[in-house]
Amino acid sequence: MATESRKNNAIGAVLVIGGGISGVQAALDLATSGFKTYLVEYSPTVGGKMAQLDKTFPTNDCSTCILAPKLGDLARHPDIHLLTMCEVIRVSGQVGNFSVSLLKRPRFVDLERCTACGTCASKCPKKTVDTYNQGLSERKAIYLPYPQAVPQKYVIDASQCLYFTKGKCRVCEKVCPAQAISFSQQPEVLELQVGAIIAAPGFAPFDPLSASDTYGYGKFANVITSLQFERILSASGPYQGELRRPSDGKPPEQIAFIQCVGSRDLLCGRGYCSAVCCMAAVKEAVVAHEHLTEGVATTIFFMDIRAQGKGYEQYVAAAKQQYDVKCLFGKVAAVEELDNCRLRLHHTNEHGQHSYHDFDLVILSVGMGLSPQADRLAAVLGLPLENNGFCRTSLSAPTATTREGILACGAFLGPRDIADSVLSAGAAACQASAHLGAQRYSLTEQRSYPEERHVSGSELRVGVFVCRCGFNIAQNVDVAEVASYARSLASVIHAEETLFACAADSCDNMVAIIVQRNLNRVVVASCTPRTHAPLFRETIRQAGLNDAYLEMANIREQCSWVHQQNPEVATTKAKALVRMAVARVSRASPLHVESVVVQPRALVIGGGLAGMRACLAVAEQGYQCFLVEKTQQLGGSLRHLRHTLEGEDPARVLRTSISKIKRHPLIKTYLGAEIRSVHGQVGDFHTTIVQQAPSGGKTQVLRHGAIVVATGAREFKPDGLFFYGEDPRVVTQLELESLIAENHSLLQRVGAVVMLQCVGSRTEERPYCSRLCCNEAVKNALLLKEKYPGVEVCILHRDIRTYGLREEYYQRARELGVLFSRYQEDNPPVVRLLHDRYGAHIVVEVIEPLLGSVLSLRPDLLVLSTAIVPPTTNEDLASILKIPLDADGFFLEAHAKLRPADFASEGIFLCGMAHYPKPIDEAILQAEAAALRTVSILAREKIPAGREVAQVDESRCQSCLTCLRVCPFQVPIIGNSGKATINAVACQGCGVCVAECPAAAIKMESCSDSQLLETLGALYS
Repeated sequence: MATESRKNNAIGAVLVIGGGISGVQAALDLATSGFKTYLVEYSPTVGGKMAQLDKTFPTNDCSTCILAPKLGDLARHPDIHLLTMCEVIRVSGQVGNFSVSLLKRPRFVDLERCTACGTCASKCPKKTVDTYNQGLSERKAIYLPYPQAVPQKYVIDASQCLYFTKGKCRVCEKVCPAQAISFSQQPEVLELQVGAIIAAPGFAPFDPLSASDTYGYGKFANVITSLQFERILSASGPYQGELRRPSDGKPPEQIAFIQCVGSRDLLCGRGYCSAVCCMAAVKEAVVAHEHLTEGVATTIFFMDIRAQGKGYEQYVAAAKQQYDVKCLFGKVAAVEELDNCRLRLHHTNEHGQHSYHDFDLVILSVGMGLSPQADRLAAVLGLPLENNGFCRTSLSAPTATTREGILACGAFLGPRDIADSVLSAGAAACQASAHLGAQRYSLTEQRSYPEERHVSGSELRVGVFVCRCGFNIAQNVDVAEVASYARSLASVIHAEETLFACAADSCDNMVAIIVQRNLNRVVVASCTPRTHAPLFRETIRQAGLNDAYLEMANIREQCSWVHQQNPEVATTKAKALVRMAVARVSRASPLHVESVVVQPRALVIGGGLAGMRACLAVAEQGYQCFLVEKTQQLGGSLRHLRHTLEGEDPARVLRTSISKIKRHPLIKTYLGAEIRSVHGQVGDFHTTIVQQAPSGGKTQVLRHGAIVVATGAREFKPDGLFFYGEDPRVVTQLELESLIAENHSLLQRVGAVVMLQCVGSRTEERPYCSRLCCNEAVKNALLLKEKYPGVEVCILHRDIRTYGLREEYYQRARELGVLFSRYQEDNPPVVRLLHDRYGAHIVVEVIEPLLGSVLSLRPDLLVLSTAIVPPTTNEDLASILKIPLDADGFFLEAHAKLRPADFASEGIFLCGMAHYPKPIDEAILQAEAAALRTVSILAREKIPAGREVAQVDESRCQSCLTCLRVCPFQVPIIGNSGKATINAVACQGCGVCVAECPAAAIKMESCSDSQLLETLGALYS
């Protein structure tokens, strides 16, 4: 009762500290879920290190294209209050009611008046190092932090400004047309009252200058960091996207990447793995080849290639095959500069042989660590840090700090990539939301739009906005020529090119032009509408237009990317796509949505750890949840775990979760149940389940507003491989874990154990890395050494992927004498049974790299680290829910970076090993992120639906039932009139019925015959 009272009296606002991708995502998730949110950032703008990246992996998306829509949403959201140049200096109170003091430093530019025209910077006489471009270029003392900065406002660097350093100048003040310069600004203290706090201070890259000698960095011009290389590759970077080496501006022909600089290095105090550096290097090598399509060679010097994420292993394989990216194992001992500014790397390979290699450019893949602001923040918040410097949390509560009501996410928890940062942000927001209870929507504002203009029948006035997308489009498409061509088209009143159409200032500019020039149709020629259409629809709604009057031409994927070798063809095709888009939008009709009354209940499919945690997270926020599990018991794969690498007890986690599930009054569990059908749409689904019972199957229909898929995965059983199933001395890692936990008599006689990695994964049949296997091998090796100190353990591997903070356990295993031996993919270990008078012996033969000869091992126990595979029932469920699977049989998320817990289908979410193999803490993070996305739907009374739907012309309908047979969503019915009727709310807008109707009685306003004919006519005009 005390807890509920505190929730009811809580303040419905949350403070998010840190404006990197995790802070931005947490703020968006909270605001979408009904909470007033303050986003506090130390620097002048949000975006963090992601704003400095060129592209992401494995999708190869432009980082700014991924970030910009989120920043645009952030800037526009009425419930998000952005406070830049602020630092938390004091926090008091408790969960539900924190008092927070912020120190706001002066910008010396009035945010309300500044129009970001750039006049001040053009006239400022003082130049200084541009930190955004990592010191590779200069900026002025008054500057815009980066092209898509939010807020899009200038700032004065007082440490460089001549007025503050020498008492003279003030040129910017004299030339500013908006009179926005304000030298009189002073620091001020702001006071906030919030119910919960999320700490997301981000990370800082390792500075090689802090080490005694790191490969000549700071001494040799052509030795740079990976983040500097990102800026060189970027269109907004120091060389406008041209790949040049700093010493002489010439394109490099030979590029080397040195891994693990400032990570996996005890000498510099960073023994952990930074988790992203290997893939960043592979991505940068690929992008280098895209920039210099001929005459460039790339080599990565590595200790282990840690491609443990979804799609990462395939990305590395493609880099090697398509771009001839070379990966050389071994340590680079030193770098020396030659007379022509080329660099010589001294290298020791896996055979212990020393050699040297010459390169034009050397990239140091630097690790990540917490920034100085993070240290200060932890002290202010009273949060203890681990020895590695990251925030202390637990495996079973990965975002909960030691202080209730204060959550952590992003790199504050440890090194992680973009997708994992986004998931941790959602999980932290979920926990903050749960703390605040009944205060949802108590402090929020209703988003408003201008009154919609009725433009049907009016003279066509089309505006075309052609995006350069930095280097992504402009590299191969002549954007200026496309914009000029657009101006020549009939009905086009305005056409312009823009650097980044999705940037907040570009969207604001688009709104202004639509209003000023009275445009009534808009074409945006940029990248994929899959990620950007919602942003631009929102933009033209802000200008008073129905969002159906927007058309997008995808000139990035469909022109620049597919015609990289032929810019002329890419430009010609871009013109054609723009011409077709103008024709199509000219025939557009306004679309209006209907409202669906939300059923405030959720359905979670799968009763493993992720499913249970998602269910609990939804229920703890006050919403009923149905948990459907196909077996007769909860727990999934967690039931088979006896230990974790971190030393926590999985059985306790399991017992606690099951106990909470059974006791929670808002959770209804269905064991032994299967999904038979799902109808409806986001906000109102009808799911039929069949629950097995002693007396026979029981069919029930559940009505709910959202769905979470958490069907889990299982350990691959390698029957027929390496004598598994034939010899009891050949076991899997899970089976070994049980033997250790039970102190099995078999282990009493074991003197030597060999563990064989990548059994059934990283193969042609299963090309993915199973993410868990290396950690499981290290965990069990440590357990063996602890319980049986005399046992010899040898792990045969291709790479050891103890990514992130798990690296310390790999180090501990080596210290305890566990042997690690690398084998080559094309020369794997051979296992055979040797029979002699003493019986059958297991013999493992492998080529030992250092010795250069075959090593013959005779273990008493052979342990196979086998793949994690999806359940075969995934295909049936995917068909029922109309959701996609990837090539490996796992469910496919909407976007690998932007929406890792979403499906493309609205109202359906994803978590746990149904998405991809992952350890306990990562499964919980995704489960809670999915739960918050679910709650953001359940918390609303009504939601819009039915924007792009099919409509029946009853005068033409022949009641032939074709539409009923072909609709994959079973939406059409025969109404009282005897004619087909389509529920606009339930229709998914797929268009199958439109195409199949023999009487042409069904149409879609968003894809009418007139639009298609006009578009095709424009193609051939």
